[in-house]
Amino acid sequence: MPIKKSYLSLLFWLFVAGSGAALVGLAGLYLYLSPKLPPVESLRQVQLQTPLRVYSSDGKLIGEFGEQRRTPLSFEEIPDLYIKALLSAEDAEFYDHSGVSIRGLLRAASQLLKTGEIQSGGSTLTMQLARDFFLSRDQVFSRKFNEILLALQIENELSKQEILELFSNKMFFGNRAYGIQAAAQIYYGKDAEELELHQWAMIVGVLKAPSAYNPLANLERAMIRRNWILGRMLELGHIDQATYEVAVNTPDNARYHGATLELYAPYIAELARREAIDRFGEEAYTDGYKVYTTINSRYQAAAQDAVVKGLLTYDWRHGYRGPEAQWGERPEDLSTWTEALDDLTAFGNLEPAVVTAVGEQSAEVLLDTGETLELGWEQGLSTARRYINENARGALPETASDVVSVGDLIRLYQIEGAWHLRQIPDAQAALVGLDPENGAIRSLVGGFDFRQSNFNRALQAERQPGSSFKPFVYTAALKNGFTPATLVNDSPIVIEDASLEGAWRPENDGGTFLGPTRLREALYRSRNLVSIRVLRSIGIDALLETLGEFGFDPESLPRNLSLALGSHALTPLEMARGYAIFANGGYRVEPYLVESIENVDGEVIHQARPLTVCRTCKPLANEEEPESLVADIFTEPPSPETSSSQWPQTERNREALEPETPLDQPAQLALLDEADAVIPPPIAPRVLDEQTAYIIDSMLRDVIARGTGRRARVLDRSDIGGKTGTTNGPRDAWFAGYSPHIVTVAWLGFDQYQMLGRGEYGGSAALPIWINYMRTALEGKPDQLRPQPEGIVTVRIDPENGRRAQPGDPDAIFEIFRAEEVPPYDSNGNGGSTVETEQLPEELF
Repeated sequence: MPIKKSYLSLLFWLFVAGSGAALVGLAGLYLYLSPKLPPVESLRQVQLQTPLRVYSSDGKLIGEFGEQRRTPLSFEEIPDLYIKALLSAEDAEFYDHSGVSIRGLLRAASQLLKTGEIQSGGSTLTMQLARDFFLSRDQVFSRKFNEILLALQIENELSKQEILELFSNKMFFGNRAYGIQAAAQIYYGKDAEELELHQWAMIVGVLKAPSAYNPLANLERAMIRRNWILGRMLELGHIDQATYEVAVNTPDNARYHGATLELYAPYIAELARREAIDRFGEEAYTDGYKVYTTINSRYQAAAQDAVVKGLLTYDWRHGYRGPEAQWGERPEDLSTWTEALDDLTAFGNLEPAVVTAVGEQSAEVLLDTGETLELGWEQGLSTARRYINENARGALPETASDVVSVGDLIRLYQIEGAWHLRQIPDAQAALVGLDPENGAIRSLVGGFDFRQSNFNRALQAERQPGSSFKPFVYTAALKNGFTPATLVNDSPIVIEDASLEGAWRPENDGGTFLGPTRLREALYRSRNLVSIRVLRSIGIDALLETLGEFGFDPESLPRNLSLALGSHALTPLEMARGYAIFANGGYRVEPYLVESIENVDGEVIHQARPLTVCRTCKPLANEEEPESLVADIFTEPPSPETSSSQWPQTERNREALEPETPLDQPAQLALLDEADAVIPPPIAPRVLDEQTAYIIDSMLRDVIARGTGRRARVLDRSDIGGKTGTTNGPRDAWFAGYSPHIVTVAWLGFDQYQMLGRGEYGGSAALPIWINYMRTALEGKPDQLRPQPEGIVTVRIDPENGRRAQPGDPDAIFEIFRAEEVPPYDSNGNGGSTVETEQLPEELF
């Protein structure tokens, strides 16, 4: 008996000693580790990495940038089914413990003793959260103790709801998906609230091992994990037997869904991305900024469609160049071809297809979906004349075999619901549309397809504008004594100019000459020799001064007469900025793309303040104009005085900018919107007087009414003007035009400056793009003719000589003049222009 008592006493004291040693060890470990632990309070201020998102002005997503796709949800937005699946799989006792599960730790310890290796960590959701926020995934004891200590602190300072919210938004679900909303989007293309039970079980299953249990990488293993989770939910009473049976027998339909873009505008998205990086650095990719652009989604879709159709139309009329590749004889198993097709990109909505059979006047083709369809004779086969060069095509085909063969990799384009044979064009095109009232970019397309080439031709392609530059020359002439009725001789000229490397013999298109020609007619007929004589008369300096007012850099322009024909290379955006002055009646605005930027909390941290047209306002004293946004790809310098101001560009605000009487500075400041406390934007400077702006507008409208832009009459509007442009070769085709509602420039050409082909002009290649776009951009907009300003009068003239017509002259036409420039009657009773023909400068004749 004493021996037994002594033995028990020994065991007791050994236990006490061991427990004491363990407590001392744990206390020492706590004292050693606790100072190194991060403060749990930092979880409340944690900045979850959220990608940069770019939107149109009407809130459509057009771009997403950042490695971690994440859309944080509040606890109230987290679906109950997900929480039940999560707790069933990861922590059934979540609401019963204080951050650490003793049962889980004992289970982990038991596995360690049995196997000698760490099999599971026994981690609660709170411990997993602590690890993912603050620790590594290394399976070492010190990390486990840190997890425990942090979990206890987290549970002490955060509510269970806050823990679940952080966990659900922080954890990695594979395939760049962080958080349940991103996971729902990536795997099922839906919002979290739309997922069903079996889908939540699958997503929760990914948490255990995002690679091993990923349904996109290992569906069989992922299904086993999913069904186990469903079984746990049944076992714990979260679902009933019937619900379990339905869910466990439902096949999974997970597949990769990229960013769900609502509007295809990759060139815009890239510009906005660059501006965000310029402003915020690399943090732009992770800090959840939302960039709202000036893009109108309907206009942008129309611009994209117009560029693609315009290029396909131009390309097809020059002939079919043959298949992209030849895949040989038809295999017995077409799946090999289907898989190869699936790897190809549908540039410009041109779907890849391979010919599987050829009939007399039809062909059978295979799509990447595995579907086969018949390509009929009238679906591109009958018009597929062989391309020889830019000026020549082969004969019309007689049978389908003249065009395609089995194994040909071809492209199909859908027209009115039917697939037609087409090809990826070699040429490129660009279009930009601006709001002439404030320079907001409403649409921009930089090429046929961004995935084919991310070179943005609307901003980066400097090409000679040709005759589309002439309106600037004619504007300078109107400012320097010319009138629309001034006669200028359209006849051959030889110019000796050292800067042009010898004698220059410019010509008109077609080699014809009209002789003495009124300035208006010379513009709408695009007479080169008249433009050169006009520039020689007013002088290079006068033109450069005017071009500077239009926003062009005079220092970069050539000081020779070739400038009259648009010899200096410019981008479509620079041309649009210049034409905006014609559209708005004489005010210079600057193009801009980013309307506002919000941080992750929805606070506006940047609001654009563009130069805005106000026809009755006096400019504010010391008003600083924003630097040009053209040269620096829209990198607007932030201003401490204006960066936080907000001025929504609405019709209501525009009306506020247009009071009935001119305002001085105090009165303008009183225009602050009382409800929104916003500051009016800076006023666009007037650079062209009303009379000159009115006259050049009427001349540019004649280009469409009776000149080289007459194809645009199909729009049936009287308020549109513009000018075609074609350069030598021809190598570039332009149309720059406008209405008071929008200014648009379209360009078409080759990146390598190849010839476009005989018969290709601005009016045939670029103008159709402009028309197709403007048809949408002007839909529902009223025909808005500019009111005739004071000082402008209309008189009847003789169209042959530009002189005032005698009363009753049946051939007389109306012309507009400044009141002081109306041609007076001469002493013989005959009319005469402001400057008599025989008194005109010699260079005009």
